Amino acid sequence: MATLIPPPSKKQKREAQLPREVDLVPTDLPDVLIKFQASDSGENVGSSVRVPGGISEKQLEELLNQLQNNKDEPVAYSFAVQNGSDLIDVKDNIYFSVLKPGIKTTEDTLTLVFTPRAVFKVRPVTRSSGTISGHGATILAAQFPPNTSSYFVTGAGDSTARLWDCNTQTIKTTLSGHSNWVLCVSYSPFGDVVATGSMDGSVRLWEGKSGSQIGTLSGHSKFVSSLAWEPAHLVSPGDSPRLASASKDGTVRIWNTALQRCEMTLSGHASSVSCIRWGGTNLLYSGSHDKTIKIWDPKEGRCIQTLKAHGHWINHIALSTDFALRSGPFDHTGAKPKDDTERQKKALANYEKVAKVGGKITERMVTASDDFTMFLWEPARSPKPICRMTGHQKLVNHVSFSPDGRYVTSASFDNSIKLWDGRDGKFLATFRGHVAAVYQTAWSSDNRLLVSCSKDTTLKVWDVRTKKLVSDLPGHSDEVYAVDWSLDGARVVSGGKDKMVRIWTH
Repeated sequence: MATLIPPPSKKQKREAQLPREVDLVPTDLPDVLIKFQASDSGENVGSSVRVPGGISEKQLEELLNQLQNNKDEPVAYSFAVQNGSDLIDVKDNIYFSVLKPGIKTTEDTLTLVFTPRAVFKVRPVTRSSGTISGHGATILAAQFPPNTSSYFVTGAGDSTARLWDCNTQTIKTTLSGHSNWVLCVSYSPFGDVVATGSMDGSVRLWEGKSGSQIGTLSGHSKFVSSLAWEPAHLVSPGDSPRLASASKDGTVRIWNTALQRCEMTLSGHASSVSCIRWGGTNLLYSGSHDKTIKIWDPKEGRCIQTLKAHGHWINHIALSTDFALRSGPFDHTGAKPKDDTERQKKALANYEKVAKVGGKITERMVTASDDFTMFLWEPARSPKPICRMTGHQKLVNHVSFSPDGRYVTSASFDNSIKLWDGRDGKFLATFRGHVAAVYQTAWSSDNRLLVSCSKDTTLKVWDVRTKKLVSDLPGHSDEVYAVDWSLDGARVVSGGKDKMVRIWTH
């Protein structure tokens, strides 16, 4: 069901004919004093520099690269002006971002906080390169491994998970063994193991590439709703990462995947646990239908804190470091680390690149609920939320941070996707185009694009900078429940009620 843009209204036609003022940068602007500050370490680069008031973002980038002696290999940066505790993004130039709006800064010198942009650019997916059948029921989950886009895994209502080969567009292996719907699939941060959680209450482990079964983790008395792997940088060289599973039975279990046994059961929720995340500071976050979020210490198995703010079920949790934790030791090239020590070092570097703000590790969390709202938290700093994010007219089903933690997107049953500032929770934009409930979103690894899947049978790709629709992807014949974008940016995969897997490329 492709979305057609309606013809312009009479009012829009009249406005289009009116003469327009062209916004130009004045030539008589006074010079401003600026200093550059790194967003992760908080360190200043060079001393204060006097620049023209209309200096553009591109010129700021060139100046910073000169100060850092990056002439041979210049780095792309984004800039924001520090104004008290707020950061104001520099969009085109300093005049339009700071001087024209009349933003008063407390100091004579403008502090420009710089962040390196992604070193590569992901192209938007525009077409379906393959439609593969195989599942006998609705596809509920799909995920690429962190190190390649040549295969992926799906979980479905036919009690199986399947590994698919993107190059030959065929099924590699059918992962059979569950006796009920497979609700969630999750690759380990090393990409060598995939876990599946089912309505039969069990979690099964499979070899990530071949799909051969490694073992079954039994213990939950009701269905498994969510899975979370121990972050790669917390795994000692030679060890296997642990796995956490959440269930409708109200518990979270932590499993030793090497020995295939339950290390601890975390009880405390009064109702079904809908979502879990394993943070990079070695804390577990669980959201439940009892309206609370609990923070657990996975070493000792105790609840450290209970966060209360929502008025209804918690549907989903996202961490500002989710992308770095998922990619583990890999980057967009998928290059394999030489040994376990290098693997841990690379994973830690990937994590700190996103988590460090002003020299300190800062992990933010956003929670989405049936009460139409979201809350932004910084659990390490305070049990109170940073802010309440309102605007959706129906329940919020899914939230996700951009790979660099700068933005948050929320998908709702009110047919819209909203974009928020990931640092302070301020509302930025609404993406409208879907004509039915939006189930899920997935980011491209360069933070520039977003793909969404909906009940209206389509996927849509959005440009985050322009806030516009880039491509409309019809093709499914029924609701689309699952979508994922590979870490190298090459492919998007989707699945849903029509039992078909679709692979999308540019």
